[in-house]
Parts: sequence; C-alpha cells; structure tokens
Amino acid sequence: MTTRSRTREEKLITELFDLCDIKLNGDDTWDIRVLDDRFYKELIRKGDIGLGESYMEGWWGCPRIDLMIERLIRGKILEKIKNNPRLIFLTLQNLFFNCQNLSGAKKVAKVHYDIGNDLYELMLDSRMNYSCGYWKYAQDLEQAQEDKLEMICQKLQLEPGMRLLDIGCGWGTMAKYAAENYGVEVVGITISEEQHKFATERCRGLPIEIRIEDYRHLNGLFDRAVSIGMFEHVGLKNYQSYMNVVHKSLKENGLFLLHTIGGNQSTIMGDLWMNKYIFPNGMLPSIKQIGKSIEGQFIMEDWHNFGPDYDKTLIAWYHNFNQNWPVLKESYTEKFKRMWAYYLLTCSGAFKARHLQLWQILLSKNGAPKNCVVRDLTKTEKLEEVLING
Repeated sequence: MTTRSRTREEKLITELFDLCDIKLNGDDTWDIRVLDDRFYKELIRKGDIGLGESYMEGWWGCPRIDLMIERLIRGKILEKIKNNPRLIFLTLQNLFFNCQNLSGAKKVAKVHYDIGNDLYELMLDSRMNYSCGYWKYAQDLEQAQEDKLEMICQKLQLEPGMRLLDIGCGWGTMAKYAAENYGVEVVGITISEEQHKFATERCRGLPIEIRIEDYRHLNGLFDRAVSIGMFEHVGLKNYQSYMNVVHKSLKENGLFLLHTIGGNQSTIMGDLWMNKYIFPNGMLPSIKQIGKSIEGQFIMEDWHNFGPDYDKTLIAWYHNFNQNWPVLKESYTEKFKRMWAYYLLTCSGAFKARHLQLWQILLSKNGAPKNCVVRDLTKTEKLEEVLING
C-alpha cells in the first residue's frame, strides 16, 4: 500500500497545528478534517481570512470549531502565517480614511442587520437581545438576557419619568424593557431599516420613539444614555466625536452605560474575515482607546468585565441557529449556513481564549447620585434578600 507524499504546504501547516495540539484528520473534537487539499495553500496564502473562506467552501470541517479556534489563538499560530497584502492595504486605508463615516456606517446595516428578521427571531432569545447575556444566576439564554437588561437598568439607576437615550437600539429590546419595568420615556436610534420597522411595531403603545438616525445627528437632553453592542461599529477615528455627542446629550447629573466587546490590545482595524463577511468596517476598542475618548468628559464609575459570559451566549445562539436551520434553509444558502456557523463559533473560541472581552462601563458627567456597583446582584429580590439576611 502506497502512502501519499505530503506537499511542503501540508507539512508546514501540520507542524504549526501540532504546536497547538490540533491534528489534521485526527480524532479529537477540535481536530481539523481536511476535505480538499487546496486548504493548505489557501491558509498559507491568506492566513486567518483563508481559514474562514476555505471553511465556507467546504474544504475542511471540525466538530468543535470553537475549541479549535481557542487553541489556535492561545498558540498564536495564525500570526505566524500572516502574509497577506490585503492586510497592508487595509491598515493604510484605516490610517488615512474614516471608514465609519456617515456613508460607511450604513454598510453594516445592509450587510448584517437587514438580512432578515426571521434569522434573528429564531436565533436569539424571545426579546431579541443581540448582545452578551449575564449568566451569573442564569440557567438558560432567556434568563441570562433578562438579567443583563435588569442589571443595566439598576446600574443606570432608572426612575419613573426619566428620559433614556438608547444608541443603537436594535429591535427595541432595551427600550421596551426599561419603559415597561421602570416607567421611563425612551428614544432609540438605529441605522437599520429592518430594525426600525420591527422595533416601532413592538414598542407601539409605550412611551418610546424609534428613529432611523446616525448618532452624529442627535439632539436633545436625556437623564440617562445606554449603548449596547453598537460601539464596535463606531471606529477609532470617531470615538472622540461619539463621546462628545453622548456628553452633550446628557443632563448634568446624567449617567451613561457603554456595553461593548473589547480587545486586549489597541488596533486600528478589525478581523479581516469578519470585516469582509459579517461586520463591514467593524473594529474593537481597547481600554486605552476608550480611556482616551472619555478623558476630560466623564467620570468612570465602574468597569465591569464578564467576557466569559459571551462564550455561553454565542454557543446558545449557535444551537438555536443550528436547530432552526430546517426552517431557515428556505431563505438562506448552505454557504450562508457555513459562514454564519463559522462566525458564531470563532467568536466563541476567541472569548474562550480570553482574546476578546465584554465590558460594561458606567460613566457619569459629574459623579453618580449613589453607589452603582450592581454587578453581583441582578434582581431586586436578590438585593432585598442580602439586606435582610446580612
């Protein structure tokens, strides 16, 4: 029996993946099954974007992509094979151009948020939270998302009659919860046509106004402001102007809660594959970049990191997506299925490896009215129980 001779590319990839305990055609759930030999050259030629594109083409498979990505990140393997001219071009582009200007910002709405509410209704929880849940007390996605919303409301110290600004309001989830449970008036803004239609309908009859509006056009004064999962689309060149808008929109005793994914290091652009196929012009802020943008304007009251909770959230979304594929395949292609699964599972792996973080940052203009560290208690009844029982 003759054995197939391995190409130079195959030998190199095999050696690199071995360093992360990932075997090509091995038996562990995180091992890669190579289905087309073009995979090797594609990975060497394009690095991380080649890994994603070759998966979309069906050139390789893996039972647990999240665990595979975690190992690749911890081993820093993709950094060793980055030799992509497009990376140089995009780096220069982001240095000299504002890719998230008024016209550029609209691209993500068309490519991602407007692709079909049916997808999000079947993938997300019943309230359609498209951001990290809070799993400290939760046993399932539904409870984790409700606890997240409740924690945000408590951190913001919402009271009846207040006016809340929701920047990037999505499908009206936060606006509806805050209006129904805290008696506040809400103005939510989005640049997505589909989100606007959906949120307007679901919030009908409540003191909520949903606008199609870029944050740069905001006017009016608010007692509180919140932004959940939107700052990832703002871009480095706009962080300062974004914070300027929030600052001028808040009353003197106002509070602002920023809920965002963050990175461990400062960059000027996002992941290549993610930018091309999922979130055009997206990038993740660092602590340093956020700190610079709020300096001289806000007091940082609390900085809460619960990044590991995003891994649980993403896996729950993936299971919902996979379970509902028999319905979704009527509207989406098999290639879309592979792309979307790769998106959810690679993000899960990045959070597993602690390469990505999830921050809730509470800011005040002139100091918070009272202590606002609520991170360990999400429910009023839990707080009351602690006070009663000591």
